[in-house]
Amino acid sequence: MSSQETAEPQVVTERRGSALVVRINRPEARNAFNAAVMAGIGNALLRADADPEVRAVILTGTGDRAFCAGMDLKAFAAGGAPSSDADQAAMATFGAFTSGTGGCAKPVICAAQATALAGGFELALACDLVVVAEDARLGLPEAKRGLFAAGGGMYLARRIPLAKALELTMTGEPITPAEALSLGLINAVVPAAQVVDKALEYAAKIAENGPLAVAASKRLVRMAAFEPLAEVRPVHAELVGSVFGSDDAKEGATAFVERRQPDWKGR
Repeated sequence: MSSQETAEPQVVTERRGSALVVRINRPEARNAFNAAVMAGIGNALLRADADPEVRAVILTGTGDRAFCAGMDLKAFAAGGAPSSDADQAAMATFGAFTSGTGGCAKPVICAAQATALAGGFELALACDLVVVAEDARLGLPEAKRGLFAAGGGMYLARRIPLAKALELTMTGEPITPAEALSLGLINAVVPAAQVVDKALEYAAKIAENGPLAVAASKRLVRMAAFEPLAEVRPVHAELVGSVFGSDDAKEGATAFVERRQPDWKGR
């Protein structure tokens, strides 16, 4: 571990209105994952879910070299593992988030201020919305190193045409943010200095809506994208009952009739 890593936290969090901004802070290592980074992100996601005042999470990086370079192979080889039960729980949360099986019920918005390759690109794709700097490079170069994109990249054909998914994973060549936008992999392309601001715009729009409705929408849309419909329908029926019968649903209708902004309670 470098002296800089010792002196400064490797994941920094900041509240910006109703959003929790989570910043990977290892610029000297291109913001690559190590145990501290994974635990730090996992802890931030757990905090966001536990805090009703947090309506969205924004994930970004430090510096102009990389949003995230993926796994820190040196740290992995050295066997850096979480030492406490809390860190192990945070690591499990991070793993659930990157695998797409959970990790955070709140919307997570990626603000990639620089290049995102390999696991960094997979981290961006695990987020619900993605804003990317216009001069960034995006891609899955694992095949160039005799590996494959094991952190979610192998499921790209569920999101984009098969031919393009095969091209990205077999050639390992990067694509531009404009091409990623045209493929529907990301939501916006802006100058690097504006990625967090754009992500905050999305977060503010989300915060205007009912939190139960947002959480249900995230859960159902993600399930429908990756799970058999037979597994989605029972969850859909359950959420119809809980969301449509909630105090927030009544408040939404009342606010519409009274021509005012709703006062959401999250129940």
